[in-house]
Amino acid sequence: MKDGKIPNPMTIHPIAGYDKEIYVKPTLKNPNIIVGDFTYIADSDFESHVIHLYEWNGDKLIIGKFCQIAAGVEFVMNGANHQMNAVSTFPFYTLEGWDMDAPLKKDLPLKGDTVIGNDVWIGQNAVIMPGVHIGDGVIIGANAVVASNIAPYTINVGNPCRTIKKRFDDKMIELLEKFCWWDKSIEEINKLIPILTSSDLEMVRRELKKRK
Repeated sequence: MKDGKIPNPMTIHPIAGYDKEIYVKPTLKNPNIIVGDFTYIADSDFESHVIHLYEWNGDKLIIGKFCQIAAGVEFVMNGANHQMNAVSTFPFYTLEGWDMDAPLKKDLPLKGDTVIGNDVWIGQNAVIMPGVHIGDGVIIGANAVVASNIAPYTINVGNPCRTIKKRFDDKMIELLEKFCWWDKSIEEINKLIPILTSSDLEMVRRELKKRK
């Protein structure tokens, strides 16, 4: 282990003396935000990046392990949506003095949980809209606005966000999805680092096949 330290997912500040990068999991207070081990954000507070998450909608933000979230990223939850099947979209029921009860859930464009896979890199100032599902190993470019689902191991940019390429061929992606390195023990992952960080993809392919 580096410097004699064992990686600990419950450490808040994994870089000594630097408070602008945190592991998210040990900081969470909202039970509707679920984040896996070793996912980090380039900020000192994660929950401020999750907006319009209201208990009465019942939606969740679920993020996997080992994700890398840049500064300025926002996760927009279902509470941001207004009723759109009526003449006015104005939310009278949320503001004092207006004689309106909350609309029924069926009248609101609720899109369910937002789910992000493992080892996902989300670039600076990207916006993740409600209800999207983002696969494992995805890269999302800076300033992207993600409003639809994204397949695993793809590179995605723009507003609206679009897939510009797959990171690997289909067989390699299938190997990675079955291998699920993020679910292995810290000891195993440490031994796998030379494979996980190698640009020699043929060697990586051979090693993954040996270990599957």
